[in-house]
Amino acid sequence: MSEKFKYDEATARNIGLVSTEEQRKLKDCTIAIAGLGAVGGNYLLTLSRMGVENFKIADLDVFDMVNLQRQAGAFISKVGQTKVDVMAEMALDINPNINITRFTNGIQPDNIDDFLDGVDIALDGIDAFQIGPRRLLYNNAEKKGVFVVCSSPIGYTSSLFVFDPNGMKFDKYFSIDDSMTRAEQIASFLIGLTPSLTKKSVIDSNYVDFSKEKGPCLASTIAMCTGLVSCEVLRIILKRNPPMCAPRSIYVDPYERGMIYKKRRPFRFKFIQKFLLGKAFQLYPSLNDLHIAELEKQKTVTV
Repeated sequence: MSEKFKYDEATARNIGLVSTEEQRKLKDCTIAIAGLGAVGGNYLLTLSRMGVENFKIADLDVFDMVNLQRQAGAFISKVGQTKVDVMAEMALDINPNINITRFTNGIQPDNIDDFLDGVDIALDGIDAFQIGPRRLLYNNAEKKGVFVVCSSPIGYTSSLFVFDPNGMKFDKYFSIDDSMTRAEQIASFLIGLTPSLTKKSVIDSNYVDFSKEKGPCLASTIAMCTGLVSCEVLRIILKRNPPMCAPRSIYVDPYERGMIYKKRRPFRFKFIQKFLLGKAFQLYPSLNDLHIAELEKQKTVTV
């Protein structure tokens, strides 16, 4: 297979949008992708087709039937197989010369340094409900001097966030700290993802379950996230223009035919955040249940 592969021929249709020299920069860069489910798997395959040849990929999950609806590596034949291995093989089937380092336990405190060592950029493909690993990624990427790019599907909308290691911190942008329950941290993250706090959500809250970590999402929105992130990777790796970093963000909504550019200011007063968290707990009962259970657990530990 590797004897049949010809890099210049395989990436020939890129030339004209990128130069031959820029294509070599894409080939030589190293990209870390945390999470290989909905968006992360698409990032890997798209960037492989764009000619990137060095990846570090992390995920501890296996493909399940529910993943068929939106995840790039989800097929009936792959149900029960690890996402890292399935996605790695798919990338190698595009370009057998790709170098992939696999982290089958996901990102953890004991492997995050290895995951981020020597990478040019990190991509956040972590599930929206997994706030602990997400904070681990951003906080350590900052220490390593690595940009992190994130795009989240929100209803019919796709967001784009870029965190500069020398810019605003992830925890500050989303107003998250260690004193909060996991439910409060997740809620603060989701509030920060929302383009407008006054606009009525198109997502039916009855179909969002925080205890089971599931919610509505469309494959079309995942594809749009991939387009946004891939263009931003190209911009950063090729140093074409400075990226628009946090506290600024972009939201693209093809359903409403709109785009929003937003500059978010972290909450200056705790009571504002508490008010919004209260609204989130009211809107999503399963999130409130998770919050109460965590508070009860804290009381038990204290006693």
